[in-house]
Amino acid sequence: MSQAAANSSSRGRAPSAKPRLRNKPAGEKIDPGLYIVATPIGHSQDLTLRARDLLSRVDTVICEDTRVTAKLLAMHGLRAPLLAYHEHNAERVRPVLLERLARGEALALVSDAGTPLVSDPGFKLVREAIAANLPVTALPGASAPLAALVLSGLPSDRFLFTGFLPTKEAARRAALAELGPVPASLIWFETGPRLARSLADARDILGDRPAAVARELTKLHEEVRRGTLGELAAFYGTAAAPKGEIAVVVGPPAPKPAPAENELDERLRYALSRASLSEAVARIAAVTGLPRRQVYARALALKGGDK
Repeated sequence: MSQAAANSSSRGRAPSAKPRLRNKPAGEKIDPGLYIVATPIGHSQDLTLRARDLLSRVDTVICEDTRVTAKLLAMHGLRAPLLAYHEHNAERVRPVLLERLARGEALALVSDAGTPLVSDPGFKLVREAIAANLPVTALPGASAPLAALVLSGLPSDRFLFTGFLPTKEAARRAALAELGPVPASLIWFETGPRLARSLADARDILGDRPAAVARELTKLHEEVRRGTLGELAAFYGTAAAPKGEIAVVVGPPAPKPAPAENELDERLRYALSRASLSEAVARIAAVTGLPRRQVYARALALKGGDK
């Protein structure tokens, strides 16, 4: 998500902040700036009321595919000037957009589906607008990774979205090996033809964790299949390649078993010999996953000679 914030200067001045972009009553011109607008990922009625109002009043809607966005606007009885901005023309179009923002225009950035900047080139435009001290704000809404996560039934307090995994097997398995230790649920996009192989690689590298495959979310043929990575790999390995947009969610690694007291003592003694009490406790608590209070109490006992 983006905020209307400006970078500090090279002389070390405190960062300044642009006034927050505000909604204005119907018929009144909206504040100039860049508006990041989420669009539906499938169901057309998932466009928010605020987004619908804003898209009817900006100077231009910047989009990946003008045909897709024109269709969405027509469904809601909206008309707006459209300008294509995608990975093939971004370098050429971005300076033009920044110049228009600097002149005081109100521009809306949308993707073909979901929240812009998630697996699309919009972040470079936002980054440069912020660097130029231009107002930027977001109109939140539909997001495929978040929809998949909440439907998966897997832990949602920590999660990591990693876009698409590499297409080649060696690179994909290397990427999964890097993701393996992350103490969070993992989310990635996948294509139908690669899904079975991707799940099998994830099972081999991550272990047989609980997972979910979410397909065509919010659409007529929405499907969420849950199981272990092994079960899902076996199912999609024999079924026809699924169609539509696919997101894979994988649960976090199982917690490591708590070390025995003598092992904890050894680790603490070693850490205490090289760091302060607070640093040693923080380090060992992070490594073992034990509550900081428990580690602190044991460290105090060791330092006091009460073993």
